[in-house]
Amino acid sequence: MSVAAYDADRRRGINQKLDPRSQPPADGCQAAEHEAYLDGRERLCRRKGTTVFVAWRDLQFARGRFVLIGSVVALITLLVGFLAGLTGGLAAQNVSAVLGLPGDRLVLQQPSSGQPSFSESSITTATVSAWRDISGVTDVTPVGIVQGRATVQGKGSSAVAVALFGAPRDAPQSTVTDLAPKSDDSVGLSAGAAKDLDVGVGDDITITGTTYRVASVGGDAWYSHTPVIALSPTAWAETDHRLGGNGEATVLAVSGTPDWDVAANRTHTSAAPPLTSLTALETFKSEVGSLGLMIVMLFGVSALVVGAFFTVWTMQRSGDIAVLKALGASTRSLVRDALGQALVVLLIGVGVGIGLVSGFGALAGGVLPFLLSPLTTLLPAAVMVLLGLAGAAVALRTVTNADPLTALGSNR
Repeated sequence: MSVAAYDADRRRGINQKLDPRSQPPADGCQAAEHEAYLDGRERLCRRKGTTVFVAWRDLQFARGRFVLIGSVVALITLLVGFLAGLTGGLAAQNVSAVLGLPGDRLVLQQPSSGQPSFSESSITTATVSAWRDISGVTDVTPVGIVQGRATVQGKGSSAVAVALFGAPRDAPQSTVTDLAPKSDDSVGLSAGAAKDLDVGVGDDITITGTTYRVASVGGDAWYSHTPVIALSPTAWAETDHRLGGNGEATVLAVSGTPDWDVAANRTHTSAAPPLTSLTALETFKSEVGSLGLMIVMLFGVSALVVGAFFTVWTMQRSGDIAVLKALGASTRSLVRDALGQALVVLLIGVGVGIGLVSGFGALAGGVLPFLLSPLTTLLPAAVMVLLGLAGAAVALRTVTNADPLTALGSNR
């Protein structure tokens, strides 16, 4: 068969769109490496510009299988998104008060062995003075942290576990220092503490046998899953003594531009940014570590599921791929079509899943510690799409390695 004869007898295929500009030249075509040959060693010309529609037609006419895989992707996205939101909510109830402290670095006592810990740190007055004398330091705010219980007089309610923070009123503005009371006989309550105790401004609460007047109710602040109550430094030191402590500050919130490593070594302390200092909370490390591992495993499952589906589906249509290659479809166009098909399925499935996460998250927010933010919705969605495409890319070996004549011959 000559090129001219083939051109006259050519018919429009169901999987290609012909472009007049893509016709072979009247005098034939140039030899190319790895071209498929027909009878008599005459070549079938590769027509540049041919657009393949196999993947799109699959989506239209094989709706059942694509609805199935889309539903699986949506369910995995729902699991990942809901778990990410729950992890974020639990983390916020664990460390939001620490992240709400003022300062560029949080300073903890450096133990003789092991890592610094909020539960064991104790900053002496001499250490506070040493930090204030360091060149480049602009502000040092001592903050005491201890966990205790609070009760409400006259309501007959049980004691509520709370985190007691001692902070000066004149400290730099922050979530925690804004709660600090002006007098030693008053306290500032976070929104969670006010809700759990069912009190408001002007009510009295009792902490370790001492009665305090509620001076203010602020925003949410949590420490180790307990709501924060702020006391004056003097009142906090007295409370810490009654609870068996030494009344010394737990952490220093330091602002400025000193040589942090030199200053920390000189004062036998550790100075870390607020986010890094969260590792000094044992409950945070264990909790986020286990939940984060589950999220990573779900991401891996999503990549395997999508990859397995498209691998099987691509193998089933290897004959179609061979025909398209024999008709002149380039490997690049087939790869682009297959990845485009996977992208459409992933975008629809992930979109539905994130919509469900947003809906369920809004409903569960009043009951569970659920954080609904771009970090717990858009970020997992993007990772799901990327991992799904990576899994689908594994299935492309059938496309890239398919030999037209071998594949066609194997069907006869």
